[in-house]
Amino acid sequence: MKKKNKFISFITSKYLILAVQLIATAIFVYFVYQLKVVPTKYFIPGCIGLVLLIIIFFFIMKSGQKKIDKGLRSKRSIITKLVSLLVSILLMVASTFVVRGNDFFNQVSEATTQNYLVSVITMKDHEATKLKDLDGANFGVSYQYDTTTVTRAIADMEEEIGEQKHMNRYEEYSALADALYNGEVDAIIVGQEYDAMLEINHPSFKDETKVIKSYEYESKLTVNTKQTNVTENTFTVYVTGIDTYGSVNTVSRSDVNLLVTVNPVEKQILMTSIPRDCEIKLNKNGEMDKLTHTGIYGTAETISTIEDFLDIQINYFARTNFSGITNIVDALGGVTVNSDYAFTTLHGNYEIVKGENEMDGDKALCFVRERYSLPNGDFDRGKNQQKLLEAMLDKAMSAKIITNFDNILSAIEGTFETDMSSEEIRSLLNMQLDDMAEWEVFDIQVTGEGYMTDETYSMSGSNVYVMKPYRKQVNLIKDVIDKIEAGERISKDDIKDITDYEG
Repeated sequence: MKKKNKFISFITSKYLILAVQLIATAIFVYFVYQLKVVPTKYFIPGCIGLVLLIIIFFFIMKSGQKKIDKGLRSKRSIITKLVSLLVSILLMVASTFVVRGNDFFNQVSEATTQNYLVSVITMKDHEATKLKDLDGANFGVSYQYDTTTVTRAIADMEEEIGEQKHMNRYEEYSALADALYNGEVDAIIVGQEYDAMLEINHPSFKDETKVIKSYEYESKLTVNTKQTNVTENTFTVYVTGIDTYGSVNTVSRSDVNLLVTVNPVEKQILMTSIPRDCEIKLNKNGEMDKLTHTGIYGTAETISTIEDFLDIQINYFARTNFSGITNIVDALGGVTVNSDYAFTTLHGNYEIVKGENEMDGDKALCFVRERYSLPNGDFDRGKNQQKLLEAMLDKAMSAKIITNFDNILSAIEGTFETDMSSEEIRSLLNMQLDDMAEWEVFDIQVTGEGYMTDETYSMSGSNVYVMKPYRKQVNLIKDVIDKIEAGERISKDDIKDITDYEG
């Protein structure tokens, strides 16, 4: 009995309880320091407050040992011990969130790879449900723009089902899709980035076919970006949204092309939207193409092409995909977006009203994908993409983010990445928490005149829509970007000529 009493006395002693609180405090302070997000003016007082709390608890517990009003003091001491244990538990739980945040910054930053996805595809009504069902079938393949990755996928496929003798080769991806539809082949082997070519003669290709097997190959990503001090110098981030679900670093068409130029000193942001169909010259060969097609050749090609187009230096890139938009918006608890028009989305059949709209992830995605129901097509879609990004930033910067911190990090992981370093991301957050400044955001968009052509590099011979940008407006955009890059303040007057430009 004495041993039991001694054990109980030991585990309930003020020294052990306070030691636990001290250890929990030290662990929490260490991880917060490692996170490097909390400004010094908050971090130091916070540390002092946690230490003072231990000292106060010590004296309250100690006072419970005095004989005067022993019953009352004893109750006070017990309550203080319970509070101390509760504080220790809360600090340990908070430490796990801090560690989670630290891991998150490391995972989404410093992107250095991209993935090529090659799929074995059949018509949706084909009897095959797995790769083995296609053993001995007629396969179609095209090496129009890719030989290495497709060859590798064929080799991996044949490792599973043996060497296939019926491999039909087609010069163009459009002919490859035709062969699948008219029954010349049972299945085709093609990279996901060439979906647009498969849809030339078959606009509903994705809905009318099914993927039997996919192979994913990682490659090194080298981009021509230039790092800078993000808290002192103006910098530009290229934000791209690829038209896929799943892995964010899959090589695919770049449907969203947005330049975000940030002046951290003047607290101004300039968002420049470039329509996916904008006529450009590819950096790699100078050939004419649509901007969206640059994504087929990887993020590096898109960045270099945009730099040539606007004569700018892009400092960082950030990329997301369909999964990223839906997951992040849902994790934020939805967003409020102000629409310029009332319309019904083609995807999801959502009714968008003119003015404020409450949106969950799926509705937000359908909102930014829509262009056919809008009076100005892809131009209005670009504006809607900017509106959604602003709404997400507003929600992310609100105090409500704290209550849903873990869900938001989980939503972003795997659906968003950037080549900005974790240290740079932390320094930006530290700056924002330090001054809690209001930011002024400006939106501009490249506009032009549409025409049909069969002379794009990526889809030569196929008649596709292209937007020829107004050169004078592009020059005006360059001037505004030059001004904000020089660290000067911009105003509504600076962008008025751009937004009012009609060609």
